[in-house]
Amino acid sequence: MTAALALHDNRLPDAERGLKAYLKRYPFDARAIRMLAELAGRIGRLKDAEALLRRAVEIAPSFTAARANLALVLYRQNRASEALDELDRLIEAEPDHPGHANLKAATLGRLGAFEEAITLYERVLAEAPAQPKLWMSYGHMLKTVGRQAEGIAAYRKALELSPRLGEAWWSLANLKTVRFDDADIAAMEAAQAEPGIGDEDRFHLDFALGKAFEDRREPDRAFGHYAAGNALRRTQLVYDADETERFVDDCIALATPEFFADRAGWGSDARDPIFILGMPRAGSTLVEQILASHSQIEGTTELPDFPALARRIPEYPHGLAELTGERARELGEEYLHRTAVQRRTDRPLFVDKLPNNWAHVVLIRLILPNATIIDARREPRACCFSNFKQHFARGQAFSYALDDMGRYYRDYVRLMTHLDRIQPGRVHRVIHEALVADTEPEVRRLLDACNVPFEPGCLAFHETERAVRTASSEQVRQPIFTGGDRAWRPFAQHLDPLVAALGEVVDCYPDAPPNL
Repeated sequence: MTAALALHDNRLPDAERGLKAYLKRYPFDARAIRMLAELAGRIGRLKDAEALLRRAVEIAPSFTAARANLALVLYRQNRASEALDELDRLIEAEPDHPGHANLKAATLGRLGAFEEAITLYERVLAEAPAQPKLWMSYGHMLKTVGRQAEGIAAYRKALELSPRLGEAWWSLANLKTVRFDDADIAAMEAAQAEPGIGDEDRFHLDFALGKAFEDRREPDRAFGHYAAGNALRRTQLVYDADETERFVDDCIALATPEFFADRAGWGSDARDPIFILGMPRAGSTLVEQILASHSQIEGTTELPDFPALARRIPEYPHGLAELTGERARELGEEYLHRTAVQRRTDRPLFVDKLPNNWAHVVLIRLILPNATIIDARREPRACCFSNFKQHFARGQAFSYALDDMGRYYRDYVRLMTHLDRIQPGRVHRVIHEALVADTEPEVRRLLDACNVPFEPGCLAFHETERAVRTASSEQVRQPIFTGGDRAWRPFAQHLDPLVAALGEVVDCYPDAPPNL
């Protein structure tokens, strides 16, 4: 009980000492093992949490709370198929538990089985309709498959049940098509004023209110909310811009022409993957939608597999120098095997559009040398401010402070510029403004880079029916959107820390500074 109270109060060192002392005396107490796993999960030690939870369910196979935690830990490690196995066992034991069904539906969505997930949500909500977070999750899935009106209705139902549910308000704002009226703004401000409102609800409300006031052309009020939401979210994240800079320095030092010459012919010879990478909010979803409209290319989503492979290389990125040719081939084949679960068609090529894969571009070139790499790039102030307005469900810890974001963009440009120098022509760059202004020639160049013939359907990308999970899901279901690149201008007086961190990257865009 003492350890449980410490865990409840977030006194993690006290909880850890107490639990470890208790488990020395009672090593087979599955309840204490589960609590220690929860502690490990809170501080990001998901592998440790998984090992502890497997021990707990080995000791007590019917301990459903521990099995539910295990399923969640597997889900958070992007091991959706394994999570699904545990969830099926849970649902067999506790068929009426809405939490198990909710996580199973989210897991099905992670695997691309959206219609099956929607059916499951509908069954659960028919039996337990007073669940605001279930309605919100249902709304997420409806939005993903393009059923926007039903998604909005689901979000509104969640808010009817829980008016201060900040994530539901942000989910409406994040559609980019909803305009909040006076009653909505009053409801959000009232929710923020309620005593005891949690940080998560508060910062989601700030992001939503920022969008509401931006739509009303009140940039100062909007920026106040964006800044407050970002500042609060930043306190919950660990991000060190110096660490990113050192990582890029190490990649540049490692990736010399001689490095690649000595490893010519390494890796898998597959040309299936098309990587779209760069900054978030740089137009990558638009590029993916154009490519997914081609008969030879399947769109998937932002796949987590490349960062997962990178984490398994000791002393990464230095450890790349220690890889053997055989290991490089194994890693390339493992990536193809891991991503096969996301494939739904027999098209020969597929898109992986995780933007952050720019940081792994050296590894991509080493283990998948025939893969296509597309660098989606957008004007730095427009791109970074768009990130500042966006609350991401996970990741992107750099995006909650303007100076962090400017440095991150600069480091991304540094690494990609280096690759251009040592392996010219290996990366095809799509400049977002050029794609918007002169679409057909840019689309033809893009398809040429992917070594596929031009198809007119790629110009009618907004008519392509497919699931889109990112923040741009509704924008890519319309013809080319032209308003986003001016959105930062009314906020220019607030963006000095961003512009200072970007430095000459702003003035030289779309080229890279010569001395970068």
